[in-house]
Amino acid sequence: MADPAPRHRRRRAGLLGALLGIGAAGVAIGVAAEKLLVRRARAYVDPHAGEEFGNAPYDEALTITTDQGLPLYVEVVNPVDGIAVEPQPELVGRPDPARQEPTLVFVHGFCLNMGVFHFQRKELARRGDWRAVFYDQPGHGRSGRLTDGEYALPELAGALRRVLDETTSGEPVVLIGHSMGGMTILAFAERYPEWFAQRVAGVVLISTSAGEVIGSGAALPELIKIGKPLLPLVNGATRVTGTVLDRARQASRQLARVLTQRYGFGGPNPSRALVCYVEEMNSGTPTETVARYLRTLYTHARYPVLESLRATPVLLICGDRDVVTPVAHSEKIKSYLPEAELLVVPDSGHMVLLEHHEVVTTALLDFLERLPREAA
Repeated sequence: MADPAPRHRRRRAGLLGALLGIGAAGVAIGVAAEKLLVRRARAYVDPHAGEEFGNAPYDEALTITTDQGLPLYVEVVNPVDGIAVEPQPELVGRPDPARQEPTLVFVHGFCLNMGVFHFQRKELARRGDWRAVFYDQPGHGRSGRLTDGEYALPELAGALRRVLDETTSGEPVVLIGHSMGGMTILAFAERYPEWFAQRVAGVVLISTSAGEVIGSGAALPELIKIGKPLLPLVNGATRVTGTVLDRARQASRQLARVLTQRYGFGGPNPSRALVCYVEEMNSGTPTETVARYLRTLYTHARYPVLESLRATPVLLICGDRDVVTPVAHSEKIKSYLPEAELLVVPDSGHMVLLEHHEVVTTALLDFLERLPREAA
């Protein structure tokens, strides 16, 4: 009987060769595509070229452990007491000092980190009116990663609960989620509905979905389908294969930037600094983490839980050219929550909170100002 080992080695060598070939092809395609973009934008002056991304201010940093034993990295921006900070003319006025202001908790999306709220965080720190909490979701940024098994939205909801338990002490909270961060908030509402009756003063869902991510015609399903062969790798094989894929991804950064612009931004000539910043967050997320999240993105379906948000002020924000979670997703959430506000931002994609951060920040501040006094 023939020894099966050589055949196994040949299959593995073929797989590795194919992956490396994809990486090499990505470099060639990416270089050509990036040269084309550069030629088209030679006269473009990038308004964010000097921005210090990833260097946002904070007052406290701490580590919180999830029920699964994963360390979560958390940063807190505290309000400035007794200092009068004049608001910018285009932004809303200061909060009423007679009421207790909520703590704002920001939840980022898939393959990103807390830095995605860069501009909103800068403005909140400048104004000094609200306490704001930011954390890296499991497997992302500076938080811990699973060594086996998969990430699931109920566990992400549990992680959010641990953050709330450790960083708040009975005051109202406003939950602000982008993309998968919004899905995490909906999973939190499903698992802890009592919070929405007692503590949650408002919810902001940016570029997110309550379900039907697959089969909606969105770009996210296509991107996930490309990664579907990774699903069998979540129980250890990614410790080997994931490393190879990570190297291929690093080698294909030019292509990654082109894809990031295509799927993340909606304007005709987005800031190259913003595109590179998002691509850095994407490429900094290990392939192993990507693989362990695939199934939970496939199975996300939480329309029934929207009922528990009916009495909570909700703001929905989406770019009109979002190809990852199209406007139809936000519109469907609003059909379940007719009292919710829906802001559709023109010429913007999935990264609307970066691409048109002034619009998003103004809408967020206005929403916070108008929260009912009895809720906040």
